Amino acid sequence: MNNYIAGTAHIGENTTVGHFTVVEENVEIGSNCVIGHNVVIHSGSHIGNNVRIDACTVIGKQPMRAKRSIFKNDQQLPPARIGDNCLIGAQVVIYTGCEIAQHVLIADGAAVRENTTIGESTIVGRNVTIENYTNIGKKNKLETNCYITAYSEIGDYCFIAPGVHTTNDNFLGRTEERFKHFKGVTIKTGGRIGGNAVILPGKVIGEDAVVAAGAVVTKDVPPRIIVVGNPACVLRAVPEEQLLENQGWE
Repeated sequence: MNNYIAGTAHIGENTTVGHFTVVEENVEIGSNCVIGHNVVIHSGSHIGNNVRIDACTVIGKQPMRAKRSIFKNDQQLPPARIGDNCLIGAQVVIYTGCEIAQHVLIADGAAVRENTTIGESTIVGRNVTIENYTNIGKKNKLETNCYITAYSEIGDYCFIAPGVHTTNDNFLGRTEERFKHFKGVTIKTGGRIGGNAVILPGKVIGEDAVVAAGAVVTKDVPPRIIVVGNPACVLRAVPEEQLLENQGWE
């Protein structure tokens, strides 16, 4: 025997489990799933139907707290939940307390921290990091190597290009004053962020706004406006044909 499957775990019909996989107590795995080699599914995690989880992925990991971490709350978090028809790549880590809706794709090497929600049909690209206490809506695209900082809010139908960095600490780890202002970013529905852009803490990207590649956002971006440069400045309005309401997606 080369797997460990707890006696209290439940695995649905037509689900296959790869070699050297660990399924802990009270895990629920639905029907017609494919669980790869060397996967670890921690206690209580819930996996829906028709889910694929590739090799060396960890579901339901407990967070670690360094002595100097600003996150001091050691409350018991609810189990991770993965919705139906999700695709989870290789070497992905999804922490406990996460809620992943149906039809989500999380690509190889991504990390999703605790207390995060991801809406249906969102795509999370390779090596993306989503930090804790973040809410992400439906039908978004988060491209390779982008970084979503803690306490962020992302609406629906957003596009976040490769290498985008968001931040939440204007004091760069210095002085107690920073704890009064610690805040992630907000990207409203239809917001689009170009490659290697940087968004400073607490800034709001308005509905259907565009941040150009390489821009540094130091103040809120109005809805339906394109900003460029460092610091980002208004260029012009988003063309009518590019507005979300004219795409016919709903």
